Amino acid sequence: MEIRKGRLVYFSPTGTAKKVVTGIAQGLGAEDAEQIDLTLPETMHQNMSWFADELAIIGAPVYGGRLPADAVARFKGMRAEDTLAVLIVTYGNREFDDALLELKNLAVELGFKPIAGGAFIGEHSFASKVLPIANGRPDRLDLNKAVDFGKKIQQKITALKSADACADLEVPGSYPYKAQGARPMQVSPVTNEDACTVCGTCADVCPTAAISIDGRVTTIVEQCIRCCACIKSCPEEARGIDNETWKSIAIWLNEHCGARKEPQLFGVDG
Repeated sequence: MEIRKGRLVYFSPTGTAKKVVTGIAQGLGAEDAEQIDLTLPETMHQNMSWFADELAIIGAPVYGGRLPADAVARFKGMRAEDTLAVLIVTYGNREFDDALLELKNLAVELGFKPIAGGAFIGEHSFASKVLPIANGRPDRLDLNKAVDFGKKIQQKITALKSADACADLEVPGSYPYKAQGARPMQVSPVTNEDACTVCGTCADVCPTAAISIDGRVTTIVEQCIRCCACIKSCPEEARGIDNETWKSIAIWLNEHCGARKEPQLFGVDG
């Protein structure tokens, strides 16, 4: 089977899912594939994306063992026909629980035919210099594996007679989903106003438009999904965590999730 067109689709507040799907595209020889970035809030109002007779590489982070609700809502703006899909989740070195199965079920619902899937490690949203949790990942070794994964997927596609010949992709997870997703903590990062220059970077990267700038930084706590993109992107390091429950979770993750985990790949040999 020959694929004439490929597209990358991702929700990636801190860039980890984007890095992995881009690496897989490189292995597939599709470095110039169109990228559909559904991270920022304006994408909620995009016209529906149709896929037909092509390959989609779809990526999202894992929050509490599930896909972010905002990612699911934006992915639901897609429809597909005779379109193979590579499904990718990135998680912060704890577990990906039901997220990859959730992405598979969603992809099938939208008309895609999953051919391969992977769970890659990315720097945890709650990670910091003081409390590292898979800091710097996906690293060079991870991205090399993403490229190699893409090459194996290409070989699998070449051996197929048609998209209909693609066997059901088996991935781990429970259905009904046991993982509860991100905990509804009603907290958000805070701003150190002494360090803040009100540059607006935090508002620019927020995937839910929870942050606004009007002489100072204001955050709508109820809209925050704690992706921490604002913390990781602030050039003055003026955004941070100031909540004891949130801090205790980061400490637990630092203490219990330090051993390096490797990507798990499904749908290919070796």
